[in-house]
Amino acid sequence: MSPANIQNVVNTGLALAGQLPLSPEGEAGPFRVPALTGSWGGCAEGLAHPHTRKIRPLVFDRSLAAGRDDVVLCHLNHRLVQMCLRLLRAEVWSQGLAKKLNRFTTRMVSDNALRTPAVLIHGRLLVLGGDNHRIHEEIIVAGGHLREGRFNRMNVGETQDAATAVGDERAPRRVEDRLRELWPKVETSLLQALDARMQDRTRNLQKFLNDRAEREVANVTAVMRELERSIREALADKDDPQLLLNWSDGEQQQRERDISSLRDRLGKLPEELVREIDHLRSRYRDPKPRLFPVAVTFLVPPRAAAALQQGGGQ
Repeated sequence: MSPANIQNVVNTGLALAGQLPLSPEGEAGPFRVPALTGSWGGCAEGLAHPHTRKIRPLVFDRSLAAGRDDVVLCHLNHRLVQMCLRLLRAEVWSQGLAKKLNRFTTRMVSDNALRTPAVLIHGRLLVLGGDNHRIHEEIIVAGGHLREGRFNRMNVGETQDAATAVGDERAPRRVEDRLRELWPKVETSLLQALDARMQDRTRNLQKFLNDRAEREVANVTAVMRELERSIREALADKDDPQLLLNWSDGEQQQRERDISSLRDRLGKLPEELVREIDHLRSRYRDPKPRLFPVAVTFLVPPRAAAALQQGGGQ
């Protein structure tokens, strides 16, 4: 995730949580963290300088934090980012009525990026394995051009270019109203485009999932081999003269039970390893995708916005 995206996640998460926003010290930061309330207060841990105890601001770009101790890098695994991400996920996947996030928005793009309006749809792709265990999750996007009120699907490259061109400015209210009127005409085609993107992405994921399965198999095998080695060493040391002490009857019986248990465990390891490998490989076999549409963004170049405001169609 880029520094700009991490910053957007934090800004949105703080707003959703009813916390005060970050305060920029300059146009591009660094950013002062406000007094956070409730469970969010823990996100301020680590901001104090270890020697001066002065509260340091945040930066989101790693290059801005290199060689400095007067700022704190707010990276993807920072506690503040993680709390914001959890809140955003809860809002995005919520099926209730009390949602705080809008699912429809507009964004202006340059005339060089698009000649006509376009629409993007984001969806949550969830992939379940053979044991219904979640093995992959990501946000996918599909889209199309809007020409004379008709939807023309974009390919993957065109969709990525359009998404990259998105700015921060929303379209004028009148333009948004016109685009809302188009939604019933493009909804089915847009959802079909998202479904096609899901199918394509799922096919491309298979090699990735197979490689992950084999990495997990290798990790489990290494752990089991190490356990086998440790047990064999323990059994080899059982007759060490230093261990042949004057055991009491109870201690000797317990020692024999322990040794017997180790031998039994050693004998079952090969079967356990085969069973665990079969389970891992079956988990990644025949993945089942699940798709959940999340949000719709209409992209509007200035020339098209002017035409829509004047009552013209696209």
